Amino acid sequence: MKLTKFAMAAALLTSIAFTSCKPKDSEIKANVEAALKADMKMANTVVDVNDGKVTLSGECTDAECKAKCESTAAGVKGVKTPVINNLTVAAPVITTPPPASTATVLDAATQQKVKDGLKDINGVTVDFTADKAVIKGTVTPANRMKIMQILASAKVQSDVSGLMDKK
Repeated sequence: MKLTKFAMAAALLTSIAFTSCKPKDSEIKANVEAALKADMKMANTVVDVNDGKVTLSGECTDAECKAKCESTAAGVKGVKTPVINNLTVAAPVITTPPPASTATVLDAATQQKVKDGLKDINGVTVDFTADKAVIKGTVTPANRMKIMQILASAKVQSDVSGLMDKK
């Protein structure tokens, strides 16, 4: 009887000793997360652990990062391999160059187009400075609208601050 109790106690202690030597899932998760956070590219990886099996999820910037996350997790003590790698690789960021300058260069043909459009409107003068048409004079609201349409169709930047309305 004493021998049976002694054997049972020994078996119990042995099973407790073997069970306590194995890392717990929470410890494994903390260790994997710490290892991944050492590299900023891998810091946002989501880690899940179940019976020592590690599952990675989230988004990586490239395939190299994805592979490095998996190998880093597999190298942590207590992780059962293979690591389940559900990480996705982000689509590449495509940068487009800024649009060309919206400033137009007023060549002779463009200047002539503006002058021809304004020739029928009395009391209006136009001067060209660099890439702008500077309009001066006194006009009716209808003629002001017509001037703006002429400038828009010629794709010309303009300064109409010298344009006054007739009363």
